[in-house]
Amino acid sequence: MPHALRYRLTLSIQPVTERGNGMKDLISEIVQALVDQPDQVKVTEIEGGQTVVLELSVAKSDMGKVIGKKGRNAMALRTILSAVAGKTRKRYVLEIIE
Repeated sequence: MPHALRYRLTLSIQPVTERGNGMKDLISEIVQALVDQPDQVKVTEIEGGQTVVLELSVAKSDMGKVIGKKGRNAMALRTILSAVAGKTRKRYVLEIIE
């Protein structure tokens, strides 16, 4: 039975949330670690009153890696985003754009 490859991603949540576009950088770092073409990762931040929408676009060949089986990777990204956003008292929404 082949061994599964494991990747270790080390992120520092504290400094990321203190910067102006911290959530944008956080999602960008995580997604760049997942995809084959990290230079094609683009995160756009659209700010409203109490809601911030993060639009994520990646290369077409990497779309499946970002979404994952049955949407598990996308769901995990949204969970991380909402957990970190708890301290900012804003609601963050992640939209994956084709």
